[in-house]
Amino acid sequence: MANTAIVGINWGDEGKGRMVDLLTRGHDIVVRYQGGGNAGHTIINEYGKFALHLLPSGIFTKGVMNVLGNGVALDCENLWKEIEDVRTRGVEISPENLAVSDRASLLLPWHRELDGLEEARLADKKYGSTRQGIAPFYSDKYSKKTVLAGELNYPEHLRAHLLDLLEWKNLTLKNVYGAEGYTMAQLEDWVADYGEKIRPFVRDTGEYLKKSVAEGKSILFEAQLGALRDLDYGIVPYTTSSNTIAAFAPVGSGLPGVKIDSVIGVVKAYSSCVGEGPFTCEWFGEQAEKLREAGAEYGAKTGRPRRVGPIDIVATRYGVETQGATNIALTKLDVLSYMDEIPICEKYELFGEVTDRFPFPAVLSDAKPIIKTMPGWKCDISSCRKWEELPKEARDYVEYVEREIGCRIGYVSVGPERESIIIR
Repeated sequence: MANTAIVGINWGDEGKGRMVDLLTRGHDIVVRYQGGGNAGHTIINEYGKFALHLLPSGIFTKGVMNVLGNGVALDCENLWKEIEDVRTRGVEISPENLAVSDRASLLLPWHRELDGLEEARLADKKYGSTRQGIAPFYSDKYSKKTVLAGELNYPEHLRAHLLDLLEWKNLTLKNVYGAEGYTMAQLEDWVADYGEKIRPFVRDTGEYLKKSVAEGKSILFEAQLGALRDLDYGIVPYTTSSNTIAAFAPVGSGLPGVKIDSVIGVVKAYSSCVGEGPFTCEWFGEQAEKLREAGAEYGAKTGRPRRVGPIDIVATRYGVETQGATNIALTKLDVLSYMDEIPICEKYELFGEVTDRFPFPAVLSDAKPIIKTMPGWKCDISSCRKWEELPKEARDYVEYVEREIGCRIGYVSVGPERESIIIR
């Protein structure tokens, strides 16, 4: 059976969760391979509406194992609260359908505090962090100063390790930021309150995944955010602090030798963006507000209004290339139904020249959008389930985007529900 990665092509918030929820039924295992609780995957299914932040989006499908890989920023506190919330709504969660890699590093209480302190220090030059501790966490991980989830099984070793880290971290908190710092008693309480609750889910998931592949089971790799937020290939420094691209999935899942057979890139039928940084196609004022309201564009984690604009062909083509996408899911096409004409950012103007190549991050803010329009369809398409049922204008728009980004659009979403999809 095929292994599939579902990834974001743009700035995140493209609708990856609804695609994982849809396609989980064709796979045995769903793995989150990077990121933390700083973004949300919105899912609507028979259990209701959910905004998942750490739980893999396959958690709703019976018979599927869900794995948080070693590349994830494991926030035990937020994960436990999320597990409890989802359980209260009728979804079973146990070690039988959720596993946490023993090599995943723990996001500790001071990571969130440091995130807020640094954003406050940056003031008007802030990166737009969600203040969930992600950047300080990954900084510590690459400095080899984090605790592995597997250490929860060895209390004496864990305590000694935390003591060492506490002394080092308090130097930064107190001397750089003037903060109060932490005590060992606070860390022990945190471990007892949250670490112990997550410990039953911790296992050697690398060995489990290796055995599963040998048995012919298929894996769905779930990414957070999008290509333009990738630490190496995104709009630096306004990125997340991990690699969001499909190429990282084998490493972050704990199965570095696995072959990914298909990469489904998720693209919204228009553009949206949460956070700071250059956003060439951005709309403002009443035009932006109408689109924001039509698409309910507010962050799943923060509730912040998302920045919005027309689809950006230049950025999307770059995202397709960066992700190595083999298929595209175009989401929220129904949102554009109110428009008389559908705007498209087809090229950029940069330093007086027209370009269709995505610029180097340092000069991206100098780029200006070149806009073209296509006829709108001005009717409700949310009940369409076959390609032929879409109005000609909607089909023309999808086919134009497909040609320009150089990748087939195999899925067209016309609503947030699992069944609101056209498979071409």
